[in-house]
Amino acid sequence: MSNETAAITRHRAFSVARVFAITTNTLTELTRLKVFYVLLIFALLLIGSSIFMARLTFQQEFQILKDVSLGAMSIFTSLLAIVATARLIPQDLEDRTVYTILAKPVPRFEYIVGKLTGVLLLLAISTLVMSAMFLAVLYIREQAVLHETLRQMSAAPREQIDDALRAVRSSALNIDIFPGIVIIYLKACLLAALTLFVSTFATTNIFTIVVMVFIYFIGHLQATAREYWLQEHSTGWITHSFLALVALIFPDLQTFNLVDDIVVGAAIPLGLFAKTAVLGIFYTTIYTLLATFVFYGKEL
Repeated sequence: MSNETAAITRHRAFSVARVFAITTNTLTELTRLKVFYVLLIFALLLIGSSIFMARLTFQQEFQILKDVSLGAMSIFTSLLAIVATARLIPQDLEDRTVYTILAKPVPRFEYIVGKLTGVLLLLAISTLVMSAMFLAVLYIREQAVLHETLRQMSAAPREQIDDALRAVRSSALNIDIFPGIVIIYLKACLLAALTLFVSTFATTNIFTIVVMVFIYFIGHLQATAREYWLQEHSTGWITHSFLALVALIFPDLQTFNLVDDIVVGAAIPLGLFAKTAVLGIFYTTIYTLLATFVFYGKEL
């Protein structure tokens, strides 16, 4: 094998170093976006403000705190995934950065993977920051309620006090919060991959965002619409085939909504968590491959 052929082979082989370089560059660019800080500050303020909500029973207070905080995390990560990813390829085309990168030469697959990985790292950092804020608020309120409970029940029997304290702890923090946060992150990853796929054939980032908002609402309303359709129409193979096609094109985002179960303290079955996690990873992988396929056919 000649030196020229060996060099070409090395360039064509998948390189983790090249992907890492694109990833770090993408992450650096995204952290400079003002919209990132605006959305993050808004989400943190929303989570933090839940500690000052009107005092109800401690069960209701913890439910509202979890509902508001997890809801804010879900909305923020979804918005960030769409807004941050939508600008990647159009911005590189406008700045002609993509031509410089692909002229290295860098395979287009590495370019797509590097860009998406940069977004996923940004989402992971944002999710960790918001989770830390959420757990801190939850812990502060738990300690306040525990001290208030001890003060009010100072004359009660020890067994009754222990039962009351266990009730407070079980209402405040349960292990199912963490699988719920993981699913919120995987939902954002799915939306980022889908946005990247749309941006490979879109003309502007505004068009990509509009399409993704449309898909976002379809994904959340799909389960309700499917149930209504099956009740009002026949359940033949044509109907099921059509609904399966819609589910394939537009992911059922409502599947990733486990917040309601977490808020009421219901345990998330391991099977449900695993199924939802695998579904999120599957969709993220499929949309990444589709984005790569379309990007390879794009004239640059």
